[in-house]
Amino acid sequence: MRHHPHGKRTSHPDIWTGRATNRVQWLLALVGAACLALGIQLAVASAWTDEGLAPLVMSVVGCIAAGLLVLFGTLAFVHVALRVDKECLEVRCGHIGVPRRRIPLSQVAGAEFVPHVTPRHWGGWGYRWRPEKGTAVVVRRGEGVELRLWDGHTFTITVDDAEAAVRVIKERLRPTTPGAVR
Repeated sequence: MRHHPHGKRTSHPDIWTGRATNRVQWLLALVGAACLALGIQLAVASAWTDEGLAPLVMSVVGCIAAGLLVLFGTLAFVHVALRVDKECLEVRCGHIGVPRRRIPLSQVAGAEFVPHVTPRHWGGWGYRWRPEKGTAVVVRRGEGVELRLWDGHTFTITVDDAEAAVRVIKERLRPTTPGAVR
């Protein structure tokens, strides 16, 4: 988390971008890569005889599957990017931008700065949903943005300089009710 000057008022560009990164998840990705490598090593170096075939196949498949799951599951949430333009807000996760969510600003009732978002409050890292709290993209502990949508749901994103993001979003919200014509 970075230090950001509070109370500083500047004009905002047409497109505001921000992101948050979690370097600890790279360690988890290395664990996934190690499991994958172990599965490949078992497949290549083991004697494929009829006596121990079933346990060997289960070990190879298990290591490769666990390695791929951990590797791609963690790489998808190493960072999150937030983009706010004049019409919508877009959240992209990981290096390929999936999962992603695009929310038109016409669907946003309000935005609030949240100083302490933690994976523990949401049940872990990643794209999370909890019935009593809403939906969130959590890649690290720290500041975030909480959007209140007109349909009653909330959407929380961890992002650096969340206060600036909230200011930009609030400036671009139109005081309308859902479904109103602009």
